[in-house]
Amino acid sequence: MGNKPIEKANRNHPAFNKNAEPFYSIIMEGLKGEVDGEHFWDAVAENAIFEFSYNFPGFANKIEGRKAYMEWFGSYTNVLHSADNLKIYKSAKPENVIILEYEVHGIVPFTGKTYDNRFCSIITIENREIIHWRDYMDSLAVMLSVS
Repeated sequence: MGNKPIEKANRNHPAFNKNAEPFYSIIMEGLKGEVDGEHFWDAVAENAIFEFSYNFPGFANKIEGRKAYMEWFGSYTNVLHSADNLKIYKSAKPENVIILEYEVHGIVPFTGKTYDNRFCSIITIENREIIHWRDYMDSLAVMLSVS
């Protein structure tokens, strides 16, 4: 365990969205042994920064803080049924960077279309918590699922 007690995120928060559970699970699988906490939100530092290298109208390219990202995830509407094809890469220097490649699969309720997407997340860990996250994905997969 880290140097400080794990501060569990509020389990009643809407970000504990069952629709996103496959995402949370595959991330925690990829970060096993690197972060503390039972759930993704437990592993995110209060002041974590999330950067998204894709552009969609109304979507922020940067979200600062666990609370702000939880607010965004609280309104996540896609229904994920699985996540797979996890590949884990750990950098030699700096030692605290982990790169995860993975796929998520589900449905977009308001279109009824399937959602299959690939991601590459570059995650910086400090004191056994996620402090920085840079995300890349297949933007075309999103566009095809919502149009």
